Amino acid sequence: MCTIIGRKQEIAELTRRYESGRAEFIAVYGRRRVGKTFLINEVLHDNMVFHHTGLSPYDRKRKVTLKDQLQNFHFSLIRYGMEGISKPKSWMEAFFLLEQLLERQDNGTRQVVFIDELPWMDTPRSAFLTALEAFWNGWGCSRHNLCFVVCGSATSWMLDNIINNKGGLYGRLTCEMKLSPFTLLECEQFFESRKITMTRYNIIQAYMILGGIPFYLDCFNPTLSLAQNIDTLFFNPKAKLGDEFERLFNSVFNNASSCMKIIRFLFKRHAGYRRDEIAQGTGINPNGDFTKMLKALIASDFVTKYIPWGHAVNEEYYKLSDCFCWFWLHFKEKLNVTERDYWLHHMKEPEITSWRGIAFEEVCLQHITQIKMALQIAGVASNESSLVVNADDGTEGMQIDLLIDRADDVVNVCKMKYSKTNYVITKSYAEKLQRHIGSLEQIKPSKSYHLTFITVYPIDRNAHSDIVTSAVTADELFR
Repeated sequence: MCTIIGRKQEIAELTRRYESGRAEFIAVYGRRRVGKTFLINEVLHDNMVFHHTGLSPYDRKRKVTLKDQLQNFHFSLIRYGMEGISKPKSWMEAFFLLEQLLERQDNGTRQVVFIDELPWMDTPRSAFLTALEAFWNGWGCSRHNLCFVVCGSATSWMLDNIINNKGGLYGRLTCEMKLSPFTLLECEQFFESRKITMTRYNIIQAYMILGGIPFYLDCFNPTLSLAQNIDTLFFNPKAKLGDEFERLFNSVFNNASSCMKIIRFLFKRHAGYRRDEIAQGTGINPNGDFTKMLKALIASDFVTKYIPWGHAVNEEYYKLSDCFCWFWLHFKEKLNVTERDYWLHHMKEPEITSWRGIAFEEVCLQHITQIKMALQIAGVASNESSLVVNADDGTEGMQIDLLIDRADDVVNVCKMKYSKTNYVITKSYAEKLQRHIGSLEQIKPSKSYHLTFITVYPIDRNAHSDIVTSAVTADELFR
């Protein structure tokens, strides 16, 4: 077995389910490229008696059909020892053949069956879910040595049809597992395992571009610098991730073009938009399908839903939260970069500098657990949100990307600042921050407000730095 970075809880749970001595139906889901297949293969491969992967629907001009999927399943059956069989004409017949294969091979030991990219197999009018239900309810659930594992990147499909199924599969799962992107610490461990030497400053930059997605991190060439790797992956001719944005959405969402339209609209404002604003801005009818698209984007970790601090519970906002999408839309679409060595030649220019500010905020928002640990409030119940107040009638606007509203009546007002050197608070900025704190005190006067800075390097101590109650540096994000 290869060394698996992180995933300790997931490994322990898969191992526990494997050793349970009873029928197990396990569903693993999460964003595409996050490492689901790798994890399952590494933990359970030695005991797999059947492994199948659905055909990708990415080439939508070709339209993968039920016939294609059944032919592919037929080949998997043959590969694992089923001889002398014709291609099944339906999923009901295909799963019956799988039952026969498993019965023939059953010697009393644990049988692991792994079906990868399950949602891809559910083509229109294929009756796939009916057959899957019959397979588990009519046969699999009574096989005490069967460990049935399904996996999918189409997170909304997995949630709607498997995990939250209201029909015949209701309550049938014995384990559900969402695989999340790596943390900064896990990225550091991953690079070390690949013999890639990188400072924490550069690991943060890599995270700002790629998020914690193992597949993207594994594309790094250890002989190149960070800048050279970024150019190679995105801007050089035939770049490995040159078409990743559309491929990513087309392989996961049936209504990929509408989902990409929503993502492109959310890219316009870091704080995000209300549901009605998204519908109006994209021209998408705000019906049930629109609601499903938003839920799918949230479930796949592309979008975050939140209620602005101090607002009513029905004032929900949606914001783009995926680092890769922020990078792609800024440089590949908005700027339409075509220079093959762009990153190497423009690292210090304003376009990259301004993008880094937003990107670092996203990195921090994905490490709230580590921030709370650094502030020694990990055990304190809290709600995390943000707040944007637009300037109006001569009043000053205000944007705070993270407020940690704690059960002990303290609010950490967090400002994220990205810089290559120690951060310096000027007199004018300190005065602005004091006005912001005063505005917050008017909204919720019963709270105490602690101004908290999250920076790459420490804050310079000067005449204005005393306004800061607490500070977190990048090293503490690597917990």
